Amino acid sequence: MEIIPAIDLINGQCVRLTEGDFAQQTTYDADPLAVAQRFEAAGVKRLHLVDLDGARAKRPVNLPVLERIARHTRLHIDFGGGLQSGETVRQAFDAGARQITAGSIAVREPETVNGWLQTFGAERIIIGADYRDNHISINAWAEQSERTLREFVEGYLTSGATTFICTDVSKDGKLQGPSLATYTALREQVPAARLIASGGVTTIADVEALAAVGMHGAIIGKAIYEGTITLEQLRPWL
Repeated sequence: MEIIPAIDLINGQCVRLTEGDFAQQTTYDADPLAVAQRFEAAGVKRLHLVDLDGARAKRPVNLPVLERIARHTRLHIDFGGGLQSGETVRQAFDAGARQITAGSIAVREPETVNGWLQTFGAERIIIGADYRDNHISINAWAEQSERTLREFVEGYLTSGATTFICTDVSKDGKLQGPSLATYTALREQVPAARLIASGGVTTIADVEALAAVGMHGAIIGKAIYEGTITLEQLRPWL
């Protein structure tokens, strides 16, 4: 299972939100490159980089930060936030992203994202499956759609997607543990999907439990910044 630390960006700084709420923001470091370099020095290979300014602006805002991290580390970066067109996806790749994450647009405009899968290749496009109570969340996580998590993943598998970041928005940033029951069921229901757990990962025991379930990756954000999981504890996974 791949360990994927997260860096969320607001005003070029490393922050974390709770349940995606911009009113519940904590700033952890003014220099995201320094954070990324600490991750790399500890043996981390991958990075989940989220442009929260871009998500609000509906266009990438922090591409210069992506470019700096890509230039000064060897991390495999997946980038998301504000990607609304093929042009902006190409800009992210040009800035050094190895993959991009299609978030809310994957719910709103499946035809657009299916086009990206064809144009850029399924291995470069991660589908963001944000959910609450087993239903896909929409409109900045404020509402629930009719589609279940399983239906959403199965639909994109049919379109050729392979990799999904599954974020339980009710747990995001709360340090209350991941949704193991949901992930266990999803692994059984859609065994062909590469599933990355996101939201609630709090302790090294959570990491072990996600690996036991058969998740392909685990995104860890606040737990690292708050010290409930240390990079040293993660070393066996790196």
